[in-house]
Amino acid sequence: MATSNDRDSLQRIRSIADYQFGKGVGRILFPNNVRIVYSKRTGRIRHIFLEDKLLATLRPKDGFFSLTIEGAKRLLKKIELLRCKVEVNDEVAGFIAEGRNLFAKHVVDADNDIRPNEEVIILDSKSRLLAVGKAALTGREMKRFHTGVAVRTRKGIKET
Repeated sequence: MATSNDRDSLQRIRSIADYQFGKGVGRILFPNNVRIVYSKRTGRIRHIFLEDKLLATLRPKDGFFSLTIEGAKRLLKKIELLRCKVEVNDEVAGFIAEGRNLFAKHVVDADNDIRPNEEVIILDSKSRLLAVGKAALTGREMKRFHTGVAVRTRKGIKET
């Protein structure tokens, strides 16, 4: 049986996800049966698992989530209009899937509302997941610039 603290933590992580990724995302990303792991040192929320698969980590530095590949898959499967997507040129899709950074010249499309340091999901032209990472530019800059890193890739689908 869920305790009051568990319900409060679930509501908290859902609220953070709604703020970070868009209204309603929290319930989709974190269903009732998620397992929340707390830091042994601070007692704060650190990791969120679903069926032993890590979905996200709550960063202590800024209080936002770092998505895992599993978390990104869950969002892409359930949400059509997700605001954190970046589409890349298929010629570099393999490199991005291996965890390489995404350069602006290879960005085909990006949501205009993306801001630097936000979590993003990198997709190919067929909307297949390639990687997750942190935006280095705004969505508009990603589409306009021809030099520089657009996304610092944290994890590609082909990384082991």
